[in-house]
Amino acid sequence: MKTLWILGDQLNRRIGALAQSEPETHRILMIESAATMEARTFHRQRLHLVITAMRRFAEELRGSGFDVDYRQAESFRQGLFDHIEEHDPSQLEATEPNSRELRALLTRLGVEQRRSNQFLCHPDDFAEWADDRDSLRMEDFYRWQRKRLGYLMDGDEPLGGKWNYDHENREPPPEDHDWPEPARSQLDDLDHEVLDGLPPGAPGAEPVGWWATSRRAALYRLNHFVEDVLPEFGPYEDAMTEQNWHLAHSLLSPYLNLGLILPGEICDRVEEAFEAGDIPINSAEGMIRQVIGWREFVWGVYWLWPEQSESNELGHERPLPPALTGEAETRMRCVSLAVEGLRERGWVHHIQRLMVLSNFANLHGVEPRQVHDWMRETYIDGADWVMGPNVYGMGLWADGGRMSTKPYVSGGAYINRMSDYCSECRFNPSKRTGEDACPFTTLYWDFLARHRESLEANARMARQFHTLDRLSDIDQVRERAARVNERIAAGEL
Repeated sequence: MKTLWILGDQLNRRIGALAQSEPETHRILMIESAATMEARTFHRQRLHLVITAMRRFAEELRGSGFDVDYRQAESFRQGLFDHIEEHDPSQLEATEPNSRELRALLTRLGVEQRRSNQFLCHPDDFAEWADDRDSLRMEDFYRWQRKRLGYLMDGDEPLGGKWNYDHENREPPPEDHDWPEPARSQLDDLDHEVLDGLPPGAPGAEPVGWWATSRRAALYRLNHFVEDVLPEFGPYEDAMTEQNWHLAHSLLSPYLNLGLILPGEICDRVEEAFEAGDIPINSAEGMIRQVIGWREFVWGVYWLWPEQSESNELGHERPLPPALTGEAETRMRCVSLAVEGLRERGWVHHIQRLMVLSNFANLHGVEPRQVHDWMRETYIDGADWVMGPNVYGMGLWADGGRMSTKPYVSGGAYINRMSDYCSECRFNPSKRTGEDACPFTTLYWDFLARHRESLEANARMARQFHTLDRLSDIDQVRERAARVNERIAAGEL
């Protein structure tokens, strides 16, 4: 009998080799690797989600008639060798892994890898699309995806006459808004069994049921999102508020990354709801763009540019500050709330990731690898392919603009406009100098002055540098920035 090795982020009967396998021809191998769990300081809820979902999927496959060899081993290699010794399979197969590291490992171990359909654009297809292009931009890729997949299209033209409703989806948070609650599950005996067996010292709060650990529960969350939450997603997808941690976000990325839900399933449901008149086009387009546009663009870049993960265009070398690791509390309210959200749930939404946490790290000058590793370990959806391009390309501009047209940095004014954080913060987002000046604002102008040689030729930065040249207090700003950076490094701000 053949052996099909299923990895922990391929938990779907329809993915790759498993879709063509039957109990009569294939035995299933699944391995919990202690070395993998202990290689990084993963968030407790991340470990719980992956392991519990794996064990539930193993039971689902047994219920379908498969013989499942589920192993807890010191390493993937040891688990495979023990399986071979016990079962002597006629052939070893797997679906292409979702990381470069695991693909290389399976190649070394002699495991045949079958093409994956877990994404809507295979890396080979992405490479072909990118081959004759001078630069890669997500918007170009997104339009290509829309045309070939047919979502929200009227022939060769987009429904509504516009490809992108991003400018309509930048509303600040409304006051006293009644946000729809996300779905939640009760923890059962398996959840507690997994939690009891996690590595000692795994950081983060205990799970309370926000994250689904089965396909059935994940599909329920998809339906709940489309029916009850998605109508408000569009206008407020970039908003931040301390009154609510989830707003109208889908919270579906962990299930996509583990294979519990497939991207086409989400897009099909969104399009069906739009066609039924249940959601506005800006919410439908915004969600489909996140799935087939940004998510699959990041996936393609990860495979196309492996060298991106070694880039550090701005030459940043500072260590991760205590405010991000939780070793020291910070009086910067936006940072404090984001770090608290990570501790409590292993998740904050994309604007907190980009314009609070990544922005803060970039302005402070943190070495990109440290930001990548911290986010990789901390986020519930922090797969390697996710964090590589998002950190090195989008978040920190460490790749020098291969993926983004300009660095995503800002002072406190942006955070003040898109959130309600600043009203209760001790720092003033409009001030550059003085003890109550917002560190984001001070460091933003210092960042521009520090990296002028690298950035001033960028046409999208012209206005910022024009404003920089008009600042009469830039010397005082830079003096304060030096003190602010010292205090951030010491965990005193």
